[in-house]
Amino acid sequence: MLKKLQNYILDNEFRMLVLTNKIDIVNYLDIDHFDDNKIIVRYNSGTIIIKGEDLIISKLLTDEILINGKIKNIDFK
Repeated sequence: MLKKLQNYILDNEFRMLVLTNKIDIVNYLDIDHFDDNKIIVRYNSGTIIIKGEDLIISKLLTDEILINGKIKNIDFK
């Protein structure tokens, strides 16, 4: 219960919001791979592989990343 309270207060739970040609990821751990066709992002429970065309990282913060481009596939590992 203490962990849930800490996550609520600190807001450190992983979230991903998928919009048209955009993906906003909050509370990720690391970017393992990045090119204009594939981006691999690691988070607490696994890895997200984003495939598409003309992918760019338009916002990069220590706990948030915004990816723009023609997104074709999102795979969770």
